[in-house]
Amino acid sequence: MTVTPGYHDRINPDLLGRIPLQARAVLEIGCGAGALGAAFKARNPEAIYVGVEQLAGPAELAAERLDHVIRGDAEDPGLLLPPLPPIDCLIYGDVIEHFRDPWATIARHLAWLDRDGVLLACIPNVQHWSVLAELLHGRWPVAEEGLFDRTHLRWFTRQGIQALVEGSGLHLHELTPRIFRPEAAEAFVRQLEPALKGLGIDRGELLAGVAPLQYLVRASRRPRIPLHLDALTLPPQAGMVDVRMAQPLRALFSQPAISFRCGSGSLNLLPAAATLPRLLLWQRPMLTLEDSLEKLRLLLRNGYVVVSDYDDDPDRWPAIAANRHLCFTGVHAVQVSTQPLAERIGPLNPEVAVFANAIEALPESRPAESESELQRRPLRLFFGALNRQADWSPWMGSLNEVLTADPDRWEVEVVHDRDFFEALAIPGRTFTPTCDYPTYRRLMGRCDIAWLPLADTPFNCCKSDLKALEAAAHGLAILASPTVYAATFEAGLGGCLFDSAAELKAALAGWRADPLAMQELGQRARGWVAANRMHRHQVADREAWYRSLWDRRHDLTSRLLDRVPELHP
Repeated sequence: MTVTPGYHDRINPDLLGRIPLQARAVLEIGCGAGALGAAFKARNPEAIYVGVEQLAGPAELAAERLDHVIRGDAEDPGLLLPPLPPIDCLIYGDVIEHFRDPWATIARHLAWLDRDGVLLACIPNVQHWSVLAELLHGRWPVAEEGLFDRTHLRWFTRQGIQALVEGSGLHLHELTPRIFRPEAAEAFVRQLEPALKGLGIDRGELLAGVAPLQYLVRASRRPRIPLHLDALTLPPQAGMVDVRMAQPLRALFSQPAISFRCGSGSLNLLPAAATLPRLLLWQRPMLTLEDSLEKLRLLLRNGYVVVSDYDDDPDRWPAIAANRHLCFTGVHAVQVSTQPLAERIGPLNPEVAVFANAIEALPESRPAESESELQRRPLRLFFGALNRQADWSPWMGSLNEVLTADPDRWEVEVVHDRDFFEALAIPGRTFTPTCDYPTYRRLMGRCDIAWLPLADTPFNCCKSDLKALEAAAHGLAILASPTVYAATFEAGLGGCLFDSAAELKAALAGWRADPLAMQELGQRARGWVAANRMHRHQVADREAWYRSLWDRRHDLTSRLLDRVPELHP
């Protein structure tokens, strides 16, 4: 069989996003070259990921990426696994259709799955419009790969998939269509419209059946109570939405029965009559007594538990206090990024949870360089922050003194701050205006050192240590002010703190002379982030708190109305 290069090295992002982030062990049947497993291990480096693969070439590649690879026939009743922790996720990515007997094979494999484990699958839809179009012309579709791969032995429609899952004794949480060319499906149904009435076929039902190329399956042994999260975010800027909202929501979505929607405009709220437990997470709401009371009443009428997400000093904006702190008093609960911020907000609303900013996935590790390689090239310093001139300007003289003493040894990557870029005194500097979060992280990842100056102000003391985590995840050495970062260093992150010009210059000079020490410090920091500050570490606590808020919603609403009587219906 001839297949497209890279066929066995593809990642299905829809499967990746559904592998439970807390999984202790994952078993992927038909793992190919291990691309999916490698992507998941970047999100949970401590998980044990095992692949089963029949083809020799892909299995050899997978063995370099995964913890264990078993080369063999997944349908072999004698297939044995190595000693493993409980398997929390069993994955079939476009493989069930290759089985001679999917029903018996899945039944055997389920014996390996933990009682709270999850089964994920991606299964082709034989009702796809392209199949029907061929059959209507009397042709059986044949291809080297895809829906009618020559090696496919079994065929399923949506109903057949549901029967397969439920017949295996599983509770079906999700059966989601993957649709890639909706306009082609629409055109196909339009051509059949004259015959549909005579055949007794509903147009909408037909379109829903022929549009999906595949279905995503998520199932488990036991039913789980659903939970829906709506998120109203700020407009995207400098990664604030990614870090505080989108990434944590994606982490929670990896748990069965949790759904979410995320947007910066208006949201179509779930109706009051719906029984689905629901929360609204509202990022940095600027609520006023004049304009926001009716919005809050609407949310209460529609049965939402409202959570304000806040990660900055509220005293920065006088309008918050002028409106009786409605963005904290007028909601059921508040989530923040730091303990100092929680202590500021607690007197206004006692239902406060701290979820520190975290890393979604570790970037690919850079190859280690020898001392001679590091000595032959410039060291790259990264600075990327908004509105920090008061923080960096006191240190510019000392920084430039180090850089200009050996200008060929230094380069500086600047993101966001043009004034800082202009204040640098060496030619080896690059500037990128405010950009999207992936670009920001890519530019950071090219560097060796992250410079993180923060003045000791009430505003800065409410900030989080995110920039240090981002830099550490890329393996950068961190040079930071004690404000905010000292506590993280004490917790084990590691790096170099400076509180004087002499300390700043000594740190940079030391790394210039001994770049191996700089490289080793960055790698140790990367390991600490992997073990302590990734979104996988927060999933259980977030889910437990959100479900607790829903369970206590009547009491929380009563307290909310006591704080803001104007919200009474």
